[in-house]
Amino acid sequence: MAERRQAEPQTDREAGFTLLELLVVLAVLALLAGLVAPRVLSYLGGARQDTARLQIDRLATVLDFYRLDVGSYPTTEQGLQALLEAPAGVEGWRGPYLDEKELPRDPWGNPFVYRAPGRERAFDLVSLGADGRPGGEGEDADISNADR
Repeated sequence: MAERRQAEPQTDREAGFTLLELLVVLAVLALLAGLVAPRVLSYLGGARQDTARLQIDRLATVLDFYRLDVGSYPTTEQGLQALLEAPAGVEGWRGPYLDEKELPRDPWGNPFVYRAPGRERAFDLVSLGADGRPGGEGEDADISNADR
């Protein structure tokens, strides 16, 4: 029979990682996160702005269908709710024009701003950006149907 060799017991120094090794690994990971995170967050912000543009385009198309049926766009007072429920006194409404039971919100969770008549168009449809306030730059910038 072959003799079984017993493994030599490990000393404490060989048992695992040292504190210094762990700190070096954590420092490298923190450095990588510091370099990569801003790039990833900027892509996320750009994706939200693109999503807001797509939502505005979709709502503008739905508003065009409403106008074809009713003869005009909803007033500012009727708002986008007119796409879900027939406003009082409106003839020709064949909605609801949206599949959702509630009005969609922009990618930051804010309601879209709707005005009819608009400043330069038949209606203005605006996402106020990440800050939810008019104006701003970057992710806080307003996105509207005037951009399309």
